[in-house]
Amino acid sequence: MEPIVEFSHVTMDFPGIRANDDVSLSIRKGEVFALVGENGAGKSTLMNILYGILTPTAGQVRIKGEQVTHFNPKFAMSRGVGMVHQHFMLVPSFTVAQNIVMSREPRKAGIFFDEAAACEAVRKLSKEYGLQVEPTDIVGQISVGLQQRVEILKTLYRGADVLILDEPTAVLTPQETEELFAVLRHVTEEKGMTIIIITHKLYEVMAISQRVGVMRQGRLIAVEETKNVSERILASLMVGREVLQEPVVKTGEPGAVKIDLKDVWVPDNRGLPAVQGMNLQVRAGEILGIAAIEGNGQSELLEAITGMRPYAGKIFVGGRDIVGLDPGQIRRLGLAHVPEDRLATGIDKDADISDNLLVGRHREPRFTRWGFHLLRKEVRRFASEVYDRFDIRSSGLETPAGSLSGGNMQKVVIAREFSFDADVYVIAQPTRGVDIGAIEFIHQKILEKRAGGAAVLLCSADLDEVLRLSDRVITIYEGKITGEFDRDHLDKSEIGYYMTGVREEAAHEEAH
Repeated sequence: MEPIVEFSHVTMDFPGIRANDDVSLSIRKGEVFALVGENGAGKSTLMNILYGILTPTAGQVRIKGEQVTHFNPKFAMSRGVGMVHQHFMLVPSFTVAQNIVMSREPRKAGIFFDEAAACEAVRKLSKEYGLQVEPTDIVGQISVGLQQRVEILKTLYRGADVLILDEPTAVLTPQETEELFAVLRHVTEEKGMTIIIITHKLYEVMAISQRVGVMRQGRLIAVEETKNVSERILASLMVGREVLQEPVVKTGEPGAVKIDLKDVWVPDNRGLPAVQGMNLQVRAGEILGIAAIEGNGQSELLEAITGMRPYAGKIFVGGRDIVGLDPGQIRRLGLAHVPEDRLATGIDKDADISDNLLVGRHREPRFTRWGFHLLRKEVRRFASEVYDRFDIRSSGLETPAGSLSGGNMQKVVIAREFSFDADVYVIAQPTRGVDIGAIEFIHQKILEKRAGGAAVLLCSADLDEVLRLSDRVITIYEGKITGEFDRDHLDKSEIGYYMTGVREEAAHEEAH
């Protein structure tokens, strides 16, 4: 079969680092091709070259047999290549339809935006590809899963038949992932589209792709038919060694209550109740996992506990009522926080890695003189040690955090927060967009904090992650706790029912 995309001896150099090293690869029409590798292996760089964001240092790229001469997104889109980035590029205040047709808006009399025509075009496209959205919804008010659908529809509206998806399931629930995969199978089998997926989730590679390419340190080291490999083989190829996810062993009994919520109500951005009368406790030496479908109040709950959102009721951290305290004051009570959105609240994109690693410590006496003059030598010594310990990969501490890969951005956040000797850890999406080797490392660090007596409140869209790490799991639906399970009774299917409110509704009907 003729290749639809070809890379021939492609090399991409940045100052101090070779991101792609002599990569040659052919991708076939109508296949789902998975591209895997550790953070910094060069996957996103290679796809950014295909999409025209980057111009390679050496080598050639062909799309549908035509050599690429102009590396820019406009040229790539004109040849049918579309890309959905890990961090969405949507205007939150615009409607779904406005985002999808942006720059190609239907016009009345060739002048005025024809909103009705835009909505009709989106409905037609949505139905054709099985990606259901409501054209009039405001993008900033819909779930992350729906926002991803909008991004995909935006590329399809522009005529893409080669679709690059960068970590497409990183923000999706298991149900949304299955829906996405059903769509991908439909567009490849029925419409002949080509899908290229960058992912770290090897079980998804096995479930959706026909072929898989493995990258390591900028080089393409293997291309295999997916049916001929296993997750274990792929993991070993990615990191160059055996990667074993050992069973988590519970250690001892939990101690004193470190997080205590009493009848807590939290509003969402519209002022409507996102958390409704919640009571929960997390004790020293335990991990309490939250299992919930996106948009059921878990984000607002964590923001209330960490001082980022107002609430009603009582919240105690380390025995102290936190009412009226800001995030900095709550941190000083002994709380570390890994936020769910690393770009919005986890890092300063414009600051370098060194300054990002110092956030929350910049007033400590060892790093400052007279309360405002930073001791740069001490800052660098500390940052360098943390940088090495958490295996952050970049061209150096002076690298702007915003230029890092998604996984390395996450490592910066994890490294900073886990360098605190905190009593309480509130952790959201700890391994979103992180490779399998780093996942193993981060999980071990979370377990070490628990073993050291810390209380950990863990929220992840990856249900397998929640089940693997947690001593107890609560399910949340529409802002209420619907179920609680201890480690000896963690059944994935049963928990799934409670996540959708099915079990709670059944119990309510029986009671009446």
